[in-house]
Amino acid sequence: MKYDVKDLALSKMGKNRIEWAERDMPVLRRVKENFTANKPLKGVKIAACLHVTTETANLMITLKAGGADVTLCASNPLSTQDDVAASLVKHNKIPVYAIKGEDNKTYYKHLNAALDKKPNVTMDDGADLVSVIHGEKPHLADGLIGSTEETTTGVIRLKSLAADGLLKFPVIAVNDAATKHFFDNRYGTGQSTLDGILRATNRLLAGSNFVVIGYGWCGKGLAMRAKGMGANVIVTEIDPIKGLEAVMDGFRVMPIKEAAVIGDFFCTVTGNLNVIGKKHFAKMKDGAIVSNSGHFNVELDLVGLKAISKKKRVVRDFVEEYTLKNGNRVCVLGEGRLINLAAAEGHPASVMDMSFANQALAADFLVKKGKTLSKEVYVVPLEIDREIARLKLASLGKNIDTLTREQKKYLASWDMGT
Repeated sequence: MKYDVKDLALSKMGKNRIEWAERDMPVLRRVKENFTANKPLKGVKIAACLHVTTETANLMITLKAGGADVTLCASNPLSTQDDVAASLVKHNKIPVYAIKGEDNKTYYKHLNAALDKKPNVTMDDGADLVSVIHGEKPHLADGLIGSTEETTTGVIRLKSLAADGLLKFPVIAVNDAATKHFFDNRYGTGQSTLDGILRATNRLLAGSNFVVIGYGWCGKGLAMRAKGMGANVIVTEIDPIKGLEAVMDGFRVMPIKEAAVIGDFFCTVTGNLNVIGKKHFAKMKDGAIVSNSGHFNVELDLVGLKAISKKKRVVRDFVEEYTLKNGNRVCVLGEGRLINLAAAEGHPASVMDMSFANQALAADFLVKKGKTLSKEVYVVPLEIDREIARLKLASLGKNIDTLTREQKKYLASWDMGT
């Protein structure tokens, strides 16, 4: 079996951590039990480009239990947990191509190694596998049933492909499932992003000005958690509806050029390019701390920052201090990459439980229905979304009401007025 991981000697610790995460993933555990019994993915080759974490490991184990031939590579050079990668190779016989801190050349070498297996289904977190297929390996599209996509950035890229009529196979936007973005993006990103910032800096948030750039589901979660730790939260937005929502949620809203002057902490969660640019870095106060929790590091204009700096040094793990030509120092965390995975461990397992149950069931859906689907981007079917929510509630010991026959009739009628 071919693979490329840092050190197989790390596998014991990785196995322990994978098992620890599994305890908090009851929905995925139910899916695994079903997959083990029925083998719905038997003979299906799956190439997954995801963050190599303990939660992802449990998804890979579940897919293999369903009969799939699984290969995993990293979706970000800094997000790999090397002990987890080693454990999957040694204890689960799953080929993994991922090393924390790998350079760009190695990153794409690993992507191509996963695609060399000629998969029938791909799983992406950022659409990199799909992008490589469309750009460099279009012949692989003939053998693909479809793909699943985990994150907002990837869905944006894929919808762009579909809008241009270039998408070569159907894609399930797992990110757009309610049991994914309502919970993973809001509660997962909110907690794990602050975890990464605090691990990297060990700074006090209470009383600081914390600037959240982007008020989508990730931004909402981050703003909520920063407020909970006593920060004075400032939101910047381009969408007037989201900006208004932030105001009514109790946050200060202003353009980034104004926030740049007063912010102590900055974190981008937009999925867009250069949202903190050279002109914004130039306005920041001495000691400003800048991070990104969007999928790609393009949200920070690090080239522009370098151009207005006279010195750069590493002052702590995952903290690079740029000394500007005006003498002020700006600290960039995790090379501008996903700070929750660069400096911390990513989302808690109980949140990823729902996200990865969606991934597993979306793969099952593609295998069963993929040949009937057009070359478009689809949302996870509502019945799957609701079943995941039902299972999660049950695992928490919670019950909800059901409609009576009379109530169902009322909701379905047009003539039962007041």
